[in-house]
Amino acid sequence: MNDLRLRLDDLNVRKQDIESVNESEIRGGKMVKKEVEKWLDNVEKMNAEIEKIEQKLVVVSCFSRARLGKLVRKKIEEVKEIHRQGCFSDGVAVDRPPAKGMTLLTSDLEGETDVNNQIWQLLMDADQVRMIGVCGMGGIGKTTIMKHINNQLLKEDQFRKVIWVTVSKEMNVSKIQEDIARCLKHSLPEDELERATTLNHALERTSYVLILDDVWERFSLSKIGIPDPKPDEQRKVKVVLTSRSKEVCISMGCMVVQVKPLSKQESMNLFLNHVELGHSVVQDPELKKIVNSIVKKCGGLPLAIVTIAGSMKGVYDTHEWRNALNELCQHVKSVKQWDNEVFKCLMFSYNRLADSEIQNCFVYCSLYPEDFPIKRRELIEKWIDEGFINGNTRQAMYDRGHSILNKLENNSLLERTRSLGYELSVKMHDVIRDMALLIEDHSRFCVKAGLQLKELPDEREWATGTFDKVSLMNNSILEIPSHISPKCHNLSTLLLQQRDLGFRRVLETGFKTIPGTFFEHMNGLKVLDLSYTNITNLPDSISNLGNLNSLVLRCCYKLRHLPSLAGLKALKKLDLYNTTIDKIPPQMETLENLTYLALQAEGLKELPTGTLPMFSRLQYLATMLQLKGEEVGKLSKLEFLSCIFLDMKEFKKYNSTSGTKWPQNYICSVGSSLYRNGSLFGVEDKSEKPEEHNTLYFVNCDLEEADFAMLPMDLNYFHVEKCDDLKCLSDGTSLFHGVTLCHIWECQGIECVIDLSSSPSYSFKNIERLVLGKLCNLLELVRVGPTFESPCPVIFSRLTMISLEKCSRMKKLFSVEMWQGLQNLEDLRVEDCQEMEKIIDDNGTRNGSDTTSLVLPKLRELSLYSLPRLKTICGNGVMIPTNFLRYLRITECPELKRIPLLLPQLENGEPSIPPFLKRICVKPREWWESIEWDDPNAMNVDLSAFVSHVEYF
Repeated sequence: MNDLRLRLDDLNVRKQDIESVNESEIRGGKMVKKEVEKWLDNVEKMNAEIEKIEQKLVVVSCFSRARLGKLVRKKIEEVKEIHRQGCFSDGVAVDRPPAKGMTLLTSDLEGETDVNNQIWQLLMDADQVRMIGVCGMGGIGKTTIMKHINNQLLKEDQFRKVIWVTVSKEMNVSKIQEDIARCLKHSLPEDELERATTLNHALERTSYVLILDDVWERFSLSKIGIPDPKPDEQRKVKVVLTSRSKEVCISMGCMVVQVKPLSKQESMNLFLNHVELGHSVVQDPELKKIVNSIVKKCGGLPLAIVTIAGSMKGVYDTHEWRNALNELCQHVKSVKQWDNEVFKCLMFSYNRLADSEIQNCFVYCSLYPEDFPIKRRELIEKWIDEGFINGNTRQAMYDRGHSILNKLENNSLLERTRSLGYELSVKMHDVIRDMALLIEDHSRFCVKAGLQLKELPDEREWATGTFDKVSLMNNSILEIPSHISPKCHNLSTLLLQQRDLGFRRVLETGFKTIPGTFFEHMNGLKVLDLSYTNITNLPDSISNLGNLNSLVLRCCYKLRHLPSLAGLKALKKLDLYNTTIDKIPPQMETLENLTYLALQAEGLKELPTGTLPMFSRLQYLATMLQLKGEEVGKLSKLEFLSCIFLDMKEFKKYNSTSGTKWPQNYICSVGSSLYRNGSLFGVEDKSEKPEEHNTLYFVNCDLEEADFAMLPMDLNYFHVEKCDDLKCLSDGTSLFHGVTLCHIWECQGIECVIDLSSSPSYSFKNIERLVLGKLCNLLELVRVGPTFESPCPVIFSRLTMISLEKCSRMKKLFSVEMWQGLQNLEDLRVEDCQEMEKIIDDNGTRNGSDTTSLVLPKLRELSLYSLPRLKTICGNGVMIPTNFLRYLRITECPELKRIPLLLPQLENGEPSIPPFLKRICVKPREWWESIEWDDPNAMNVDLSAFVSHVEYF
């Protein structure tokens, strides 16, 4: 039975992890797979069966124990099998039906409206025109125009799909195919010929506009898998491409639309809209004359106008404007159809940065592939590694990095965007990137990023210049030849990282080993990035890189072995996040200059005692290892900490050693192990983002030993799990005043969350999200007590989400003292609470009243599941408006007979469908058909199109 209990515990931990992932995937717009739903049901059934066995065990006779023992052994095997089946290696969710296209961020059009209208007419009206070529010099505004067209098309019904693909100078057929397939939500085979055929079939079944941005040379549509866009009565198809070359457009059979430079007035309007002084500039006659001359030098080129205007933001002095004009005149005679003149114009903005640190940071961005979204935090980390940003603290360097990024964005040298993971990122316009790579002082760059190279450049190519930085990132290099030994004594940066394909996904092909000779002549190397590669080990020669500052091996999932790092005396950053090493590198403790250490590795069990204090300069420490509290407490310079303390004793040792001085950012767990708490802890997400919530987890530990005065004052996320001695969270302490997220899970001793009867001071007034689960003795959220003086304080005024799950004794969720303060609640979920009778209790105070009270005015999601005794949601005369309602889920609530939802009204007073409503999920169907509405006009509104009779959504 002990073995069975342990197996079941492991199974339920996996179930909890999968449910957490499910919730995240659903919020991301995906649907949970049916096989996952079935697996979760099987886990629930197994829990019920084992609960019955537990009951039998209490009363079983000696004669029946053998038979029961056989049943227990059988259940152990069944639990093991279900646990094995719970490894959903290809994910737990699938995409919902694909959207029509993606809305793109763009700026206002200035002067291109005629071209915009011309292109629109060709798309809408001229059936004989199937291919449109939008041409013009770099920076003229072709992409901006087409982004507007893309967004316009999404609002029209003529095309089922609007597909945007950026082609770029170094055309990559595989990438184009992948981008089109992603828009179609279609998967492609590995074989090149099969990919084109598969894509062709997918496109032939729909009507679409395909926008191919930034085409540099003629190519075959059929080679990619794009069908010939010939006239077709059955479906409408258009292909639009943008190119700097009119000849390319003509050679591909396009109807050409030429984008011309802006007129004098349009140029002035655009400039004034982007310079901080705005139209007040032209009030001063002398200043107006200077501005006119500067705008004239831009030759009607929008990119040049916006960039130069950005570089003049905040300039008020006439002398400085005149000096800027003189500098511009020295570089630019006039902007014609020549790229070198365009670059000179843009160089003015680069020179205006007037800070070598910022200029270095800007040029560094050109090491990334063309049109590549660079995550802000990743870029700042690289700048720190390179030594472009210096400071005594990591926070100061982050702040400086964000300040530089903002300046580059404000000067229009970088544009803000988001990565595929929706993380805030920046991107370089391809023209500006070309300019950055041509800057004379940085001619020692060798940039071959994102070109899908399958081979490393040969030694002759390495030897052609004294390279300072080499970027070969995001290629498909199959191997590094055993004989190669590039003679690059001046090389300081080598970027070999591959694409981030998501957690636990790596390219099937790629180099797995690095020969020992490879680093022989790179003694000047300072930054080495091998992230997301297939390497299994590093050569011993890595130890000879005595000048190396940064060694990044992030997400090298196959990396198992590291040689001695004793020779890396200058090393400041060691990133082993998501590797499979099973022990720390030999003599790692000699790396006394380390300021950044990431040690998340599944195979790594422990850090030898005495190792950690050797790294006295550490500012950033992220690991899932159980650390000694006293050793961590001695790291006085820590600014970010992610780790596990074995128990409360070690946690208290940390506090006593550190003198309650916590790092600025932390994610710490007390009493949990990596295996049991890995997904909950957020190894792959939270522990890598120091700007996220400060978090403490207490799991399966004795909270009676905890002194809440030890907790940091800036705690944001508080998680308690399996701590049975927890009675409530309001013990008169004010240390929870900053907590915004609170999770309480499987704590058998808790009867209320906040007890105002014993302590009128309430600590969680700032809480925004509250998750309560498996609290078998929870009776109420807030305990008031008979002698409490009203009015009750508004406790949850900032609460936006509450989830209650498997709290078997709870009968009422919100009391009369609470519900009037829930003005910001958006998401309400109550699931599998067997005794729940009422969600919002008015305690009979509304009886006899003719007026209607409205509660939860901002509610977006309401989910009620498996509540067999639920009789009512709200009391008499209390209703919930649906102005913001998006999802409604009511399943397996057989006693619920009325829905207190108030539908919005049209101007004529008639009820209408809630404007944001997406889905209503109900079960069983008969219940929905028999339900009554408190809103007397609800029956006049047809909601059938939104109703789905399924269990999960």
